[in-house]
Amino acid sequence: MSVSDAITLRTKVKEVAAKTETVRSDFTQYKHIDFLSNDIESSGQLAFKAPDMVKWEYTKPFAYSIVFKNKTLYIDDAGNKSNIDVGSSKIFEQLNELITASIRGDMFDEEQFSISYFTKGGKSLVHFLPKDEQFSEFIQVFHLTFNAKGEVDEVKMIEPSGDYTKIIFANRSLNQPLSDADFAN
Repeated sequence: MSVSDAITLRTKVKEVAAKTETVRSDFTQYKHIDFLSNDIESSGQLAFKAPDMVKWEYTKPFAYSIVFKNKTLYIDDAGNKSNIDVGSSKIFEQLNELITASIRGDMFDEEQFSISYFTKGGKSLVHFLPKDEQFSEFIQVFHLTFNAKGEVDEVKMIEPSGDYTKIIFANRSLNQPLSDADFAN
């Protein structure tokens, strides 16, 4: 991607992110692990409410939800509930910030990432390589695919081992009312 196209994309994405108060979207997640012959597929619905409430509600192949809010990660595994204080862990706090930023599409922080821009199939693909050595032990690189509107269509997180998690979003609605009850844990 040319430098001017990259600047245009960054500007468009930041404008969309600044206007985004809520997101509700279906998602399909693929977990690729080298030693398995098929990717593990799951699906569900994502809810996001600014500034930092995120809920991943998995419905297939099993019911499972993860909620990030108030610097806490809440997990509900078919009624077995637990929570983790992410504020006490730099890695979890960074992960929560990155998840929120990737949903909004606004990860263009050149102090935290080395960033490369590409076009692929009529969409914009941006690679974010973490500069933090400790964080890069968990995530080697993020790939975000943006549609023409500047919204995130796909997130791919590649681990140092080469295994990855790819999340594809569909049926997105922006700035529709979401209550705090939508993020119940």
